[in-house]
Amino acid sequence: MTPPAAKVGRLVVCPTPIGNLDDVTLRVLATLAQAEAIACEDTRHTRRLLERHGIAARLVSVHEHNERARTGELLERVRAGALVALVSDAGTPLVSDPGFALVRECIAAGLALEVLPGPSAALTALVASGLPCERWRFVGFLPRAREQLRALLAEATDTLVAFESPRRLLASLELLCEQDAQRPAAVCRELTKLHEEVRRGSAAELAAHYRGHPPRGEIVLVVGAAPAGGESETGMALQALRELIDAGARARPAATVLARLTGVRANALYAELTREDR
Repeated sequence: MTPPAAKVGRLVVCPTPIGNLDDVTLRVLATLAQAEAIACEDTRHTRRLLERHGIAARLVSVHEHNERARTGELLERVRAGALVALVSDAGTPLVSDPGFALVRECIAAGLALEVLPGPSAALTALVASGLPCERWRFVGFLPRAREQLRALLAEATDTLVAFESPRRLLASLELLCEQDAQRPAAVCRELTKLHEEVRRGSAAELAAHYRGHPPRGEIVLVVGAAPAGGESETGMALQALRELIDAGARARPAATVLARLTGVRANALYAELTREDR
């Protein structure tokens, strides 16, 4: 009698919905139903998805505080022949979510790894933005440090896609205005959910809107590429302001005159000049 073949384990990366629980593929559902363990960011969150689709499974929490400790345990399961699924709370795992250590160690150990296609907030926002998709850069969450954010926005020569907190969105848009008030952008909020909103416009238009309408929920900010081959209109206006001041002009009146000539807000020019002098 031929002995049964040994079970071959594997780790399967499974994207999950970014909002609407129906946005999950048949292959992901089949994998989750077959998995002997599901590694998830938040067991309560993942359990809601499983219950919605009638799946019962063993859940193992894997988050930023325990990922290294859990990795060894889960790899032993794969070595023993288990099918282990990796999910995050929303979207594709590893994209600003835990799971990188587990995937990296699985590859290093020569274990089977399979990645299924599925939802991604970054890709959904990129397409919805109406901005060029041929070349783009995803940077995760925008940096909180002002100078780091300024440099990132100025150096982005391709469409930029980033996650942003609703509490910091306006400040990021205002900084973008200081660099180039006319730079195109899109704020994609609560994608696939009941209150989904995609607002497109210039940095100035978006900043003006969100000054009066503080946003809520999860946000993906998409920003058009920085002007190639030269400074932005705001950057040139700021340089002109510096030259006028060096020639003896007072800062505020000079900023007002430049604002009339260029369309760049006088307050933005003066604020940027003051910030540089600190």
